Amino acid sequence: MILGAEHYIALSTVLFGLGGVGFLLRRNVLVQLMSLEVMLNAVNLALVAFNRTRPDTHGGQVFAFFVIAVEAAEVAVGLAVVLSMFRLRRTVRSDEADLLKH
Repeated sequence: MILGAEHYIALSTVLFGLGGVGFLLRRNVLVQLMSLEVMLNAVNLALVAFNRTRPDTHGGQVFAFFVIAVEAAEVAVGLAVVLSMFRLRRTVRSDEADLLKH
């Protein structure tokens, strides 16, 4: 059985949906960051799958590489924010992050 691009796109859709549900339903900021990572990896999978339909160009793979670079920066900034919030509030729950309210 040969897997076509539609199989990869279906898997990408499922992963993106799971990441979106995880981001919206969970209140732990670390789990929300992991859900964002799953969503971005689903986008990378879709980009590479679409790139397989046009093997003469590498635009999808190049764009996926840049998305991975953005993911690394997002993780660094996100973990810094989570550590700062934990030091101030002693919690990583997103519904208790009201540091800008006064």
